[in-house]
Amino acid sequence: MKRPGPLLTLLTGLLLAVFMLTLNATTGTKNASSPSQEASPSATPQASPPPTSAPPSSSPPPSKSAQPNADYAGRTDDNSSAVAVSLRGGKAIAYFCDGRSKESWLKGDVKDDGTMKLTGKNGAELNGTLKDGRSIRGTVDLGGQRYAFTADKAVKPSGLYRATATVRGAKLDGGWIVLPGGKQVGILDRDGKPAAAPTIDPRTGTVTVDGQTLTASPVTP
Repeated sequence: MKRPGPLLTLLTGLLLAVFMLTLNATTGTKNASSPSQEASPSATPQASPPPTSAPPSSSPPPSKSAQPNADYAGRTDDNSSAVAVSLRGGKAIAYFCDGRSKESWLKGDVKDDGTMKLTGKNGAELNGTLKDGRSIRGTVDLGGQRYAFTADKAVKPSGLYRATATVRGAKLDGGWIVLPGGKQVGILDRDGKPAAAPTIDPRTGTVTVDGQTLTASPVTP
């Protein structure tokens, strides 16, 4: 048998080379196109949720008007005593006085509706109602008795005054109610002993006690 000649061997080598080149070209094309084929499509942007509308702000309830800052002075229904009340910023201080020996200082709050309950020493109590800012109608309970009163709005120098001092070793505490028209009702307590108070000058508040001049000042809460 004859062996294949050199020409046949060469031809076989060329065919094999062409096949390999074709195979490489096909594989390269696939590899080149692979990234584009494998690349995932760009993510579609998510739509933002619509903004939540804020609930409408509720308007605060209208505030009640504060009671006016003012002073009130008047007498009890039986005309035995005087009552003065000073109001400032929803607070009140009051003084009940018969001008001889019975007196009481009271204080407390004034409610939005104008009512007040003021308290003092030894169970003293004042219950009153402010009427349109013009007057206070109420009662004072003191020493087992109840005194009804009306105190009208006071214009200076009418109102409530007080002076405290130590004179010749004695502790003095004086309270004065200057009523509309100028009449005064007051008590000067000297070391715990009450007595009728000397008259003050309502324009300056000065008063002379035991030869010494003191100054009584308007009282506010």
